[in-house]
Amino acid sequence: MIWHIGCSGFYYRHWKSVFYPDGLPQRKWFEFYCQHFNTVELNGTFYKSPTVTGLKKWYDDSPRGFNFSVKAPRLITHYRQFNNSADLISEFYDTVANGLQDKLGAILFQMPPRYTYSEERLQKILTNLQAPLSNVIELRHPSWWQKSVYDRLAEQGITFCGMSHPTLPDAVVQNTDIIYYRFHGVQQLYASAYSLEELRLFAQQVKQTSAKQAYVYFNNDIGASAIRNAKDLLAII
Repeated sequence: MIWHIGCSGFYYRHWKSVFYPDGLPQRKWFEFYCQHFNTVELNGTFYKSPTVTGLKKWYDDSPRGFNFSVKAPRLITHYRQFNNSADLISEFYDTVANGLQDKLGAILFQMPPRYTYSEERLQKILTNLQAPLSNVIELRHPSWWQKSVYDRLAEQGITFCGMSHPTLPDAVVQNTDIIYYRFHGVQQLYASAYSLEELRLFAQQVKQTSAKQAYVYFNNDIGASAIRNAKDLLAII
């Protein structure tokens, strides 16, 4: 299994002095981050659609073997919720594929917490996410945690995103050759750190699957918990 372990974003001012050394210019933060991790989940693309030029700069500034997971724009996932989004998705696919090329890992489509399961909504996901890229869907309502959903998504090669979250199941779900998992922080969302015991158990569960790749991102950035936990998991595996 190939492991990709990193953080959900890296540009956090509150990591200064905790992770980024004092005196290190912000323009060198990404270079410093790349010295510790082999992947990053780009979350800025959720708020503003990326450009090929911008992504090519990420490509050029990262070392060989580094890869990026990219979060789809909220215009697709939150505002339109896959309604009349075919052109937007196609344009987004082209942008990330041309910009990141061989360093493109997975594409994350995160849905709103109130986006509950329905056959109609599942069908919209299946209809829209059909590109030959590594599509991942993060569904943040417990109604989606069912085997029939995993299987239907797998038929289209869409990976179900597992997560550690205060209000959702934390099971490691494998429905494709890829496991994609996000640590959001429990009990305190985006802040709580995970113990070594918790991370060892997670690593053991992942290793027991037949997945070929694992993308694991820590989103508990407050207090730099994400940095510590990502390093912990790297040491464990």
